[in-house]
Amino acid sequence: MFTGIVAAVGNITSVSPLAGGLDAGVRLVVDAGPLPLADVALGDSIAINGACMTVVEKTDRAFTVDVSRESLNKTVGLEATGEVNLEKALTLAERLGGHLVSGHVDGLGVVHSFAPVGESFELIVDAPHELGKFLAYKGSVVVNGVSLTVNRVEDLEADGNKVCRFSINLIPHTIEVTTLKHLKAGSQVNLEIDLIARYVERMLSAAR
Repeated sequence: MFTGIVAAVGNITSVSPLAGGLDAGVRLVVDAGPLPLADVALGDSIAINGACMTVVEKTDRAFTVDVSRESLNKTVGLEATGEVNLEKALTLAERLGGHLVSGHVDGLGVVHSFAPVGESFELIVDAPHELGKFLAYKGSVVVNGVSLTVNRVEDLEADGNKVCRFSINLIPHTIEVTTLKHLKAGSQVNLEIDLIARYVERMLSAAR
């Protein structure tokens, strides 16, 4: 489990294919940047851009993960070198600064717009229509591993497709300490819906 509070911005420095042909995944080497790795063991989980991955190798400053083809097909930001948001798995001794996050990406969103508004920034994302029922005003959502609060949400049609468009306010600190600063209209992002909303929907559907 995670909190959606990014601990550091790291950098994928190497992407190499795993054995197995076109259906195989890739091995990533990630420079952890300022993220301390002294307490990380082989087999531990680290969220990379919101996707939970297992550490298979590590040094003092970097760690290695294997990403399956299925994970690559369902996420963005794990197929090439570049900056990524990092968070180590939550322990019971830590504050829950964001919200409970599983590290399982539910779908890909597309940035509709990203622009400064006053001292902050407004990020507007089009989520897949099927995720719309899990998004609510003042509810939580994870974008590329960052726990954020939904300020506005509406179901509409964009480019001939039904989408759920939601708006988020980003304070300067969030822009500074995450990779969200690199987003622009058309960028794809990893989305994870609120864990509680997921279970509520399942309970209601099972009761019908």
